[in-house]
Amino acid sequence: MPVSCDLFCAVVDNLGDAGVCWRLARQLAAERGWTMRLWIDDTAPLALLRPGIDPLQEQQTVDGVEIRRWNATFPATTPAQVVIEAFACELPPAYATAMAGQTRPPVWINLEYLSAEAWVTGCHGLGSPHPRLPLIKHFFFPGFTAGTGGLIRERSLTVPPAPTFRSPLTISLFCYDNPALPRLLDAWAAGKEPLECRVAEGLPRRQVEAWLGAAFAAGAEARCGSLRLCALPFVAQPEYDAVLAGCDVNFVRGEDSFVRAQWAERPFAWQIYPQADNVHHGKLDAFLNLYSEGLDGPTSSGVAQFWRSWNGMGDAGAAWPAFRAVLPALATHARTWAAQLRNQGDLAGNLAEFCETRI
Repeated sequence: MPVSCDLFCAVVDNLGDAGVCWRLARQLAAERGWTMRLWIDDTAPLALLRPGIDPLQEQQTVDGVEIRRWNATFPATTPAQVVIEAFACELPPAYATAMAGQTRPPVWINLEYLSAEAWVTGCHGLGSPHPRLPLIKHFFFPGFTAGTGGLIRERSLTVPPAPTFRSPLTISLFCYDNPALPRLLDAWAAGKEPLECRVAEGLPRRQVEAWLGAAFAAGAEARCGSLRLCALPFVAQPEYDAVLAGCDVNFVRGEDSFVRAQWAERPFAWQIYPQADNVHHGKLDAFLNLYSEGLDGPTSSGVAQFWRSWNGMGDAGAAWPAFRAVLPALATHARTWAAQLRNQGDLAGNLAEFCETRI
């Protein structure tokens, strides 16, 4: 009999949380044969990420996943064999009580945010008893090293061809509102090398529009010195993966696009989700330490300086030339890095094996 699973997602970051949960739910259904039910409190992001999902429906099934709107009044529901809280969202109290009432309580997973910090390995898979109910929640951490849950990667995902670095250099831009962007755009426009920047819909496009001082709607193009800007329309997940595979350098953010950039096997720049008191800077450096292993001094320095500048610790425009100079070395490293990640298994497969031995 297929394993049944309830995956709960509370949308905090407009696209990131929904994007990760949708990829995971779809993969568990398609590759593991699980009966997936995705409870999500905001279906609008899903409708963007997967055309064909109706954001007004309370219940629908798409790509083998039953999508249920998670409302304040939660219906009486028989819990699934596996229950996943995505990113520490809290289960409805009535649902948790129903879990405890099962003859065999579900395997309860808290799917954590992705992190490269060293402590993750020691916490991955640990159980935590519920303070009142006879239930144990296991913490499951995505990660980059052995001893973690790995990264989302579908079996169908193919290795793209290497970047060409022909003129013009092609760049995809997806970021949060970033104070470092105007200086970088200045440097690109003033430089000698022709560049083509493909700007994602949303915050990146609006920030570029402010820099231009003119309208920059989806489909528009603008030229400033050596820089050609192209405003992309919003695209579904598979089409976004194709954008990453089709560019020489990718600027990404958060978790979902960050992971997809690594599978695209190209140089990339990551804007980590900003946190109070610059806590995110330590998390950025933790990943840089892992990612830079095996790089020579100039390449390691070039990527670290640019990434830190892109995340508010310097002038991204001034740091661009050194980063540009090491792009060929980073392209070679990207293939080695992706192969290393594949050796850890993928998140859906690792999670399924963890749960199936406990049902």
